[in-house]
Amino acid sequence: MLSGERVSKADRHIAAVGDLDELSVALGFARLARPKRDAVLKSAQKALYQLSAMISYQGHKHNERFRLEIGAVERLESLIDEIQAGLPPLKDFIYPGQSEPGCWLHQARVVARRTERTLSLLPDEKKRQALPYINRLSDLLFVLAREADHDAGASEESYAG
Repeated sequence: MLSGERVSKADRHIAAVGDLDELSVALGFARLARPKRDAVLKSAQKALYQLSAMISYQGHKHNERFRLEIGAVERLESLIDEIQAGLPPLKDFIYPGQSEPGCWLHQARVVARRTERTLSLLPDEKKRQALPYINRLSDLLFVLAREADHDAGASEESYAG
């Protein structure tokens, strides 16, 4: 752990940090596929490193270095609203696979959702900051995937049940 403690590889903190690392790699692929949103995705990678440090730190004192920037979740929410405003309304479930950049963003989204499930197993003080950010990040990735498909001229393929 970042604080010097030794823990098992099966420790839930290690699992959460591993999922955050995998999510960062998925965001890296999304950055390559979607240069238009490189700055947004790189900023998310930076936040994931902050969350990893926070989760890895097991000291008794709270360490301010390992916190997200103030307003990080609200910035994601604003960006989601801004991008959604330029997209057609969503009426049904959609199939991923309409464009390659969209697929990379959907891949990152599902990794974010798994990361969210892993984070939910952590103690309250660890997940209080991490869960809202990852939840909104996964929603942003969904909207970015729709935007990528839209920009590629691909029609959304709906699953109407």
